[in-house]
Amino acid sequence: MATKKVIAVFGATGAQGGSVARALLQSPEFAVRAITRDVSRPAAVALRDLGATVVKGDFDSEKSVEEVLQGVHGAFLVTNYYDHFSQEKEVLQGKMVADTAKRLGLKHVIYSGLENVKALTGGKLEVAHFDGKGTAEQYFWGTGVPMSSVRVSFYYENFLTAMKPVKASDGDHYNLMLPMGDIPMDGISVADIGQAVASIFQCPKDFVGKAIGLSAERLTAQQYAEKLSQHSGKKVVDCKISPEDYAKLGFPGAQELGAMFRFYWSKPDRNIKLTHQLNPKVRSFDQFLCDNKEALKDF
Repeated sequence: MATKKVIAVFGATGAQGGSVARALLQSPEFAVRAITRDVSRPAAVALRDLGATVVKGDFDSEKSVEEVLQGVHGAFLVTNYYDHFSQEKEVLQGKMVADTAKRLGLKHVIYSGLENVKALTGGKLEVAHFDGKGTAEQYFWGTGVPMSSVRVSFYYENFLTAMKPVKASDGDHYNLMLPMGDIPMDGISVADIGQAVASIFQCPKDFVGKAIGLSAERLTAQQYAEKLSQHSGKKVVDCKISPEDYAKLGFPGAQELGAMFRFYWSKPDRNIKLTHQLNPKVRSFDQFLCDNKEALKDF
């Protein structure tokens, strides 16, 4: 029996890293080294039960990064700006993994990147949780590490959590605060990302050196609202808020998210057809909502 290729998965107990780890564990080609800061977390224990080797790793320690990458074939890297709200720190983490992967001769790294919005717009827009990933991604390309980048769309899960519809003051309906006007926005469930990434690992010759935009489908705010209404049984309407007004809402991160939605107006490259080829079971928003009926009760 051939030896399985070991893939180190950073952030394996998070939503995106966990999706990737679980998908890789279903493949006879790969073994998973799940990297997490806390090996006792329930998500870490669950991965161990599925067959992953769970190891403690520290993004901020070069020694730790080198230890967890010793002897692996490849790695999946996702960094989380919201762990520390530092763009500089996120860039340093990405660069540290890139340098270590180069030094150890990894055969394939898949980096969960995003566009550098500030650079692309000449400074007119800044989206910190995009820009840091974009800077690190550019550094990765420059190292010569065999690397693919996946650029993920807006998570469907956001509509059930941070961006769930808000009850109107008159109590008659719920407002969907999605500042996209009539411009369709790409979306995908984070749970469906893993199989797409696993497929990229299986065909490195087709994807090394490429940035792949992942999207299940592209809907307008009105269409998202209609589907939320249909599946929740509650009246959800697109409140037609602009990105500029959204940025003024005053909650932490409102300005950054307003800039992100304004960037989405430029229709960044997300490849729906390729995403469905990489994961034939990727779900539409309809299918996602069917699978999450209980969460819809929390409006």
